[in-house]
Amino acid sequence: MKDLNVILMKPKGKTIEHKRDLSSLKPILKNLVAFANTAGGTMIIGKEDSGAVVGIDDVFSAEEKLASSIADSIYPPLMPEIEIVTVQNKTLLVIRVPHWRGPFYIKTEGPEKGVYIRLGSTNRIASADIIAEIMRSKANTSFDQLPIPELDVSAINMEKIEKVFSKVGKIADINNLISMGILVPYSNKQVCSNGGLILFGKDEFREKYFPNSVVRCARFRGDDRVEFIDQLDVEGSIIDAVDQVPKFIRRNSRLAAKIESTYRKDIPEYSPVAIREVLTNALVHADYSIKGMNPRIAIYSNRLEIESPGMFPFGYTMENFISGVSHVRNKVISRVFRELKLMEGWGTGYKRIKNVCEKQGYQTPVWQENGTSIRVSFEPHLITKGGNHPTTDKPSPTLTTRQEQILQLFETNSLLNSTEVLDKLSLNVAERTIRKDLLTLKELGLITKIGDGPITKWKLV
Repeated sequence: MKDLNVILMKPKGKTIEHKRDLSSLKPILKNLVAFANTAGGTMIIGKEDSGAVVGIDDVFSAEEKLASSIADSIYPPLMPEIEIVTVQNKTLLVIRVPHWRGPFYIKTEGPEKGVYIRLGSTNRIASADIIAEIMRSKANTSFDQLPIPELDVSAINMEKIEKVFSKVGKIADINNLISMGILVPYSNKQVCSNGGLILFGKDEFREKYFPNSVVRCARFRGDDRVEFIDQLDVEGSIIDAVDQVPKFIRRNSRLAAKIESTYRKDIPEYSPVAIREVLTNALVHADYSIKGMNPRIAIYSNRLEIESPGMFPFGYTMENFISGVSHVRNKVISRVFRELKLMEGWGTGYKRIKNVCEKQGYQTPVWQENGTSIRVSFEPHLITKGGNHPTTDKPSPTLTTRQEQILQLFETNSLLNSTEVLDKLSLNVAERTIRKDLLTLKELGLITKIGDGPITKWKLV
């Protein structure tokens, strides 16, 4: 009864619904189907939209009518818990539906048109992609584990794999690629998995099959999406985005100063640790089966948002996430990120983010499930709002992708000349183009020149 009182206080949502009576059974049946397919839920009969508890007059007759309708109208057979309770001297019907591996559907509408899912406080007909995701969930298979029959190991960028795994002291041979699910068996041969292509596919194949894996970044003037100031589409896989996106955020956000004793402490507008954690989770747990939606990072004058395609996995709720319950949507991508030490243990992300924000004086980010995406919103640090740094909307100077790559080279190489930069980038450009980029970076105060003439070298400021 205690938890029912809590539910009665809450408005309609992903796992809560209420109806005045049983005068219209079809919406109630759709609701129960949506609960079962999505994350479970509780429906209360005898409560109005206004929140008033009105009760049911002939509750036993209503219970029998509802139970018969559920048995006759829903397939596979749905067996919710139906309970008669009394609240405020009013008798209610409480229907509790756990999440089951369906898909469940309304018989008269069939298995293609009668499957419903819960989005916020509404019930929606499941698309073919969503139904396929439900079936994969039932089979305990993730989308990124599925094979791409026409692509073998030649579609994988082995040079990139060797480079990223060597950084963590690991060897990525064919056997390891198979064990991680980057390559999967299909018709007596090894082919690329969806996850393998998203992570390590050669550009021409990844862009053809998964254009929605491109991470899009934007800085807007003001607090809406009207005027762009800066943009970046991360070239490369989602692994590259782990490094490139924080750099985009740094150049498009404020930095305040705090004096502690005799020392100056720089305060970024948004917590770099929290951003990296949220970004990694957004990339690892995105639903890449959804076409036309990309991971997005949007910076406004008053907030930062990281948005990931896909609602929470079926059977998983916001409460599960906050409490640390683990649920892996992409098994291949998660495994690789863990092997590369880009993410910690599953289920610990929210607590770690909350702790670091509290320790550093930031507000904890806010998670929202918006239909078919998850959005995380960051508030600026209070000090950066308080005038310790100019609050102009003008960001730091914009760099080209090639100039960003040059800066990355200097992070691991203390001194380089233009020829060495060109060799390491492996780009089809003239050396004079690289020299122009180096001079531009020098003018921006990002690198400095050592020596003159043929012996000129460059290093980070």
